[in-house]
Amino acid sequence: MGSTTTQRPLPENGVLDLFRLDGRTALVTGASSGLGAGFALALAEAGAQVVLTARRADRLRETAERIEALGGECLVVATDVTDPEQCEEAVAAAVARFGKLDILINNAGVSSAVPALRERPEDFRQVLDVNLMGAYWMAQSCARVMGPGSSIVNVASVLGLIKSVLPQAAYAASKAGLIGLTRDLSQQWAGRRGIRVNAVAPGFVATEMIAEMPSETLDEFLRATSPLARTGTQRELDAAVVFLAAPASSYITGTTLAVDGGMSGH
Repeated sequence: MGSTTTQRPLPENGVLDLFRLDGRTALVTGASSGLGAGFALALAEAGAQVVLTARRADRLRETAERIEALGGECLVVATDVTDPEQCEEAVAAAVARFGKLDILINNAGVSSAVPALRERPEDFRQVLDVNLMGAYWMAQSCARVMGPGSSIVNVASVLGLIKSVLPQAAYAASKAGLIGLTRDLSQQWAGRRGIRVNAVAPGFVATEMIAEMPSETLDEFLRATSPLARTGTQRELDAAVVFLAAPASSYITGTTLAVDGGMSGH
């Protein structure tokens, strides 16, 4: 007589449900192109209503059309994150449209590659103004309206953790600062306000920001620093961002998740 096994019924809320964002509202900065547009689309795929912000309103509309084609709901708000008042206005518009705000993806950023002895003060300040201070102003504005269970994900960079092959003092300083800001805001808000704050540190991904790097230089750098020896993909980063935004990471705060092909651990 053969043995029989009884299979237990699956739980009503399976593990994959922890990655869903249905009923949540997410605001993405720098959503007009590159990684930000991809993050916005991924959040919409996971069920979130998405507020798209960036300075280029026409490019934001392109991202919105992609989300709407999926049946998602979104709002476009032209915003310069270096202006705290515009950050406040974007958050107010999000709450007016969707009634709440649960997720912030602090992605807006600019890059530079200038030898330190030739970098002008105004150029250095501009990078920090967008990448670090802009993230801070938007986090402040969002945290004022976010409730317990909310999540902030700061998009840092592997260059906040390791050296660069190019002269990128301003960019590296801004991203290292963003990692430090992530730890501090988590300490202030996670316990008291129930707002988790984490960062993702992408490695080299094929976007506008690395388009100017000679391919030979990039390939050589990746072979020397990354066990995977390749660039990452948008979808590989999307998965990490959705994870940190979703209930799946509810016991994670104050950390920086390196999605860099092993570069920072090499």
